[in-house]
Amino acid sequence: MSLYDDAVLVLKGYEDQPELRGLYLDHLEAHPDGLWKACHAGHITASALVVDPSSERVLLTLHRKLQMWLQMGGHCEPEDTSVQAAALREATEESGIAGLTLLPGGPVRLDRHPIPAPCHWHLDVQYAVLAPPGAVQEISDESLDLRWFGYDEVADVADDSVVRLLEATRARL
Repeated sequence: MSLYDDAVLVLKGYEDQPELRGLYLDHLEAHPDGLWKACHAGHITASALVVDPSSERVLLTLHRKLQMWLQMGGHCEPEDTSVQAAALREATEESGIAGLTLLPGGPVRLDRHPIPAPCHWHLDVQYAVLAPPGAVQEISDESLDLRWFGYDEVADVADDSVVRLLEATRARL
């Protein structure tokens, strides 16, 4: 199955946020290249919130370009076999943590946000991943910093999209 076909299947199976889900599906129908950064009308991205439920904390990255605390994530790559594989790859690369596992149940949320030209939109498919016990993060060159935050600290450091992702993740946990 191609990454495009996987994305369509994942989105058709996602039952929440029907209006946004429809927008994502319409985008892919209109743009066969809608998974790739080169699609200037916008493109699907994959991200994952790294969670340590036993300590009630999440790992956020201080994004180098945006200088905001965010979940791990980014662009799909040709070697990605699925959207969830892209999210897991991004989380592993950006956190430096081996052994992350996806929270079952597919995407946790969708988030569409504007980005600077020449592209216009990121259509983010957001997952959650569970950190193994004793996980130690290692900063990548995409980040200025990596830090664990307690669930109750996230709203003080991150934007509303990260807060909503955490709320949805906690509801699923």
